Amino acid sequence: MSTPLRYQVIRVYKELLYLGREYPLGYDYFRPRLHKAFASKASLTNEADIKKGIESAEYVKKEIEALYYLKRYRALKQRYSAPQ
Repeated sequence: MSTPLRYQVIRVYKELLYLGREYPLGYDYFRPRLHKAFASKASLTNEADIKKGIESAEYVKKEIEALYYLKRYRALKQRYSAPQ
C-alpha cells in the first residue's frame, strides 16, 4: 500500500472511531465491528481495491452522520413542538 493511501485509511478509521462514540448501541458494540471490517480488508494490495474500500468507508461515515443529525432533529422537534 502506498503511503498516501495508508494515511487515508488511517484517517477514515479514526474518523469512524470518533463517530462511534455516539453510536446508538454504544461504543463497545461499534468498535469491534469497525475493527473487524477494516481487518477483513487488510490484505488488499491493489490500489483500485483500496480506493474502493476507502470510498465505502466514507459512505458509511456519511450514513452515520445522517443518523446522528436525524436523531438530533427528532429530539429537538419533540422538545419544541406544540402539543396536539
